[in-house]
Amino acid sequence: MKQRIITGLVAFALFMPFVLIGGAAFTLLIYAVATIALQELLKMKGRTLWSIPGLISLAALFAFMMPAEWAAKVFEITGYMKVEFAFMAVILLLIHTVVVKNSFTFDDAAFAILGVLYIGIGFLYLIETRDVHLAFLVYALLVVWSTDSGAYFTGRKIGKRKLWPEISPNKTVEGFLGGIVWAIAVALIFNYFVDLEKPIILLVLVTILASIFGQMGDLVESALKRHFNVKDSGTILPGHGGMLDRFDSILFVMPLLHFLHFI
Repeated sequence: MKQRIITGLVAFALFMPFVLIGGAAFTLLIYAVATIALQELLKMKGRTLWSIPGLISLAALFAFMMPAEWAAKVFEITGYMKVEFAFMAVILLLIHTVVVKNSFTFDDAAFAILGVLYIGIGFLYLIETRDVHLAFLVYALLVVWSTDSGAYFTGRKIGKRKLWPEISPNKTVEGFLGGIVWAIAVALIFNYFVDLEKPIILLVLVTILASIFGQMGDLVESALKRHFNVKDSGTILPGHGGMLDRFDSILFVMPLLHFLHFI
């Protein structure tokens, strides 16, 4: 617990200045985080980022994550949209299965492509949310962090009924509900000081959905780790695991907020 708290505080101190600065500095930081997350994901499958298919996947991820302003400049220079770069990466991955005579298989290519989408969609919307309004990004981060903390402490205090033991044996129904309650409380307090200009009922409903989606993102990554029989996605954050372990909820919450047109 002590290691987890120390790492969390250090990570917060390093991450938040980039959130406040925004712009290219924040975008480049998220690109770095996404690179590590992709490496962690490929490693679970027994693949490495520093290989031909790994680098193709990374190029696809970078193309997919380009914010609108960057994508427009690339289109001006090359005449290609970012989705076309992503399609080319898919073709190259499939060609690679033939070149290496199926030592890199269709399943491996499909895993890499889905991994790029899984990581890329969430981080793209994280970047674009910061470009839209700092307050909405802080709101989203607070919802995720308060859900995580609320679920953890509520589960430890009063948790009895297992939520999904086959996927994550330590999570409880009480913790799941406690995370939602904590998220609503923190969202309302934040909205009191920084008016998001949304009706309170809408704010509460979106916060409930965001809290649920955040916890589902956590469970999805837990299922992935259980499938590949690994404890954590990585070791870069002592007490927390890897980048995927820390950003798994964000990867689900950011797209949700945009799909709901809340941002």
